[in-house]
Amino acid sequence: MTETIALATLICAGLVVISVFTSLISFRVGAPLLLVFLCIGLIAGEDGIGGIAFENAPVAYFVGSISLAVILFDSGFGTRLKTFRVAAAPAILLATIGVVLTALLIAIPTRYLLDLSWLEALLLGAIVGSTDAAAVFFLLRVGGIHIRDRIRSVLEVESGSNDPMAIFLTVTLVEMAMAGGEGQQVLSWDFLNAFVTQMGLGIACGLGFSFLAVHAINRIRLEPSLYPIIILGFALSIFGATSLLGGSGFLAVYISGLVMGNMELTGSLTLRRFQEGLTWIAQITMFLMLGLLATPSAFPAIAWQAVVIGLLLMLVARPVAIWLCLMPFGFKSNETTFIAWVGLRGAVSVLMGILPIVGGLESGQTLFNAAFIIVLTSLLLQGWTVRPLAKWLGLIIPPDTGAVEKIELELPGNANHELVSYRIAEDCPVSKGERIPRWARPSLVVRNDRSMQMHEAGRPQPGDYVYIFVPPRLIPLLDRLFASELVLSDEDLDYFGEFSIVPDTPIGSISALYGFPVPEEEAGISTGDFLKKHLTKPLGRGDRMLLGDVELIIRDMDPETGELSIGLALEPSVPAAAKSPAVQRAQEFLIIARARLWHPLPGKRDKTDA
Repeated sequence: MTETIALATLICAGLVVISVFTSLISFRVGAPLLLVFLCIGLIAGEDGIGGIAFENAPVAYFVGSISLAVILFDSGFGTRLKTFRVAAAPAILLATIGVVLTALLIAIPTRYLLDLSWLEALLLGAIVGSTDAAAVFFLLRVGGIHIRDRIRSVLEVESGSNDPMAIFLTVTLVEMAMAGGEGQQVLSWDFLNAFVTQMGLGIACGLGFSFLAVHAINRIRLEPSLYPIIILGFALSIFGATSLLGGSGFLAVYISGLVMGNMELTGSLTLRRFQEGLTWIAQITMFLMLGLLATPSAFPAIAWQAVVIGLLLMLVARPVAIWLCLMPFGFKSNETTFIAWVGLRGAVSVLMGILPIVGGLESGQTLFNAAFIIVLTSLLLQGWTVRPLAKWLGLIIPPDTGAVEKIELELPGNANHELVSYRIAEDCPVSKGERIPRWARPSLVVRNDRSMQMHEAGRPQPGDYVYIFVPPRLIPLLDRLFASELVLSDEDLDYFGEFSIVPDTPIGSISALYGFPVPEEEAGISTGDFLKKHLTKPLGRGDRMLLGDVELIIRDMDPETGELSIGLALEPSVPAAAKSPAVQRAQEFLIIARARLWHPLPGKRDKTDA
């Protein structure tokens, strides 16, 4: 018995260690990291060199569900309320209607390619209907892809919130398949009621329990290392309690993370660090276990059919669903194309593929194998092409700050300030004489391993460590003062235009100088207000408007005052042409027509729609 436990521990821990070390491959060659974990599981499985036989689908589903709950909680906890507000409407539509449309569209080829019933084909569509939050967050955050805030927000919120809908569809369709003829009709009538009940309870429990948890945690005093444990315990309790009440536990745990991450919560900074490691463990565990559960020797029987379904999912089903859902929100065709492409399938799809096996469906193994191959196809094709596609579509924007060395320290209780330590870079604004704002309170300087007070230290010097008390919401502004000088390439400089425009300058003056028309009633308003009026809300860095032969570009926007920094380009830069599937031309036409009807502006057109 002891030897068995020791061997199991060695195998599990060894696989985790190997997975972490092989992550270096991902960072070096740009491979999707989660694909590496999945492949290690396959290699260690019964058809691989490891020869580990693991066939316990119920255990895999249980462990995977807990891991997914941890990942969704972290996704919500790391989503700023500002990000959620920016993306709420389009992202929620994508996470609900978009998942349903994707499932319906992909069911059509599945029905004939895999010779399944319509219900089973729709079940596979539901299984692969959601995007993988872990894969999307890794590519966008860890991968360092700088894209416009609105697009990033939509992708992050959608990937974090669409799992509950896919899980609901999968569970319901499995129950319908198990019920048989008459039972299917009964369940079909109850479908809408079940949806409202599960999602309604998920939202209500997620909000209610998380508010109670925050107030409870803030009223007790614990050892600092215990706060992350009790917070995570509350999150999983919310997941379990909501599921027992008949609601969507996955939706509840995501909402609880969103609420807790945006409230004043004792131990939140410690939790963020704790969550980073725990979420990685959850992701590695899910992918390794699902890789072990798979039987690659059974893949060839449906390999080419599943690959074709995966390609149709990426190239037809999701793009059409995204196009229909985003049509009311004024997204440009290049933006819609990118959002459609960053729909990576991952562990959630494979995890949902276990349910037909657990439910005892005859086609259960076929559905699981098909889902696995579709996920591999998605990670291989989409995971490697996200950055090149973003660059080709002209959506990558230059970073707004250089590198900054910073350590955030949490104060006891619910203090309104955080203690932040910066190392002064040689070429940062502070080392060049820029004053630290009054709302920031420097308290200590460490120079040559010696600590001293600010008045004793004198002018800050490169290499100093400065400890500053600052309100959390203002830390990003302080980062800019301590960031090293940002060296932009000629291409980056061209991106923001050759000339700088004072935002208060009347747009009529600019139009008279460069020869483009503006309506007489708008000639007197400032250039900044003109852009705010005509560009799609919310505004962000890199937003641009083509006026005649020149282009106005938002270089930056003050997060506190909303004041714009505006550039002007005489020769509009590269992504002038819209590079998108033909199906999106209808959306492009509607956007242009709406702009002409609501804000007539001769000569105005958007660069990405040119």
